[in-house]
Amino acid sequence: MYEKKIPKDLNCGIVVCMEVISGKWKACLINDINKGIKRPSELHREHPDASLRVINQQLFELEKHDIIEKKVFPVLPPKVEYFLTDTGKSLLPLIALMLSWGNEYKSRTNISD
Repeated sequence: MYEKKIPKDLNCGIVVCMEVISGKWKACLINDINKGIKRPSELHREHPDASLRVINQQLFELEKHDIIEKKVFPVLPPKVEYFLTDTGKSLLPLIALMLSWGNEYKSRTNISD
């Protein structure tokens, strides 16, 4: 397992927040799960530029930080759904601000898709 050479300073709230939500797709995944997209394949369809491996890795990290909860249904083929925990729901105002700021910034600049 890879171990970072410089330890993180988890005394800073910004560092803690970034530890939880940093990653290209994590904020989008939190927002999507809140909107009702709950299965990994649905999340991948929502973000086709992200590989399924990356989505699964970031879902795993969000689950490790208690932001989402994974429910496995005892059926064949296996069915998995993700839900926001109370901790995850507490991030929604921050995610909404990020979305609003990003949309406003995009409209003022020449950033394109």
